[in-house]
Amino acid sequence: MKVAIVKYNAGNIYSVANAFRRLGVEPVVTSDAEVLMKAERVVFPGQGEAHSTMAYLRAHKLDEVIRSLKQPVLGICIGMQLLCRHSEEYDTDCLGIFDADVVRFQPERHEDKVPQMGWNEIYDTQSPLFKGFDKEEFVYFIHSFYVPLCQDTIATTNYIQPYSSALHKDNFFATQFHPEKSGKVGERILSNFLSIDI
Repeated sequence: MKVAIVKYNAGNIYSVANAFRRLGVEPVVTSDAEVLMKAERVVFPGQGEAHSTMAYLRAHKLDEVIRSLKQPVLGICIGMQLLCRHSEEYDTDCLGIFDADVVRFQPERHEDKVPQMGWNEIYDTQSPLFKGFDKEEFVYFIHSFYVPLCQDTIATTNYIQPYSSALHKDNFFATQFHPEKSGKVGERILSNFLSIDI
């Protein structure tokens, strides 16, 4: 299985690579368009800020490459947000794969901390990405912005209000949480991604 991880100016790329190595897959971390387009699976991970990351993607024409991919693609954290239409974070136009906007958490109570950081439940899972899930599972989050529930939602999490913790449209899958930091549950999600047939 040829897995390519998009190399760009966002953190967390190498912990994602290590997660795939634990599954017996040696991914290539690359910004080479040809390598990305020929891979059997592409992962678009990251931790970062929407405006500067989109500027980097456009400057290196990676935005065009990502939009053109036909194989299964998995966005993670900021990767999921950048696959959406627009982010409130510095008023940023994103890749537009998912017809949804990214908005900032608005604390309603003193105990509502932003960013959300730590373990939380995913529920209402519905996708081959969650094959074998028959109950709520806990995964690891760290984020200040979120995607509201929409037609592409395939998993829900409740923090301040219910929101999309995973999305799916065509060959694009995405998680707001970090499967590479989510123990056995995260490993199962990554393994399911490797076996998805579209």
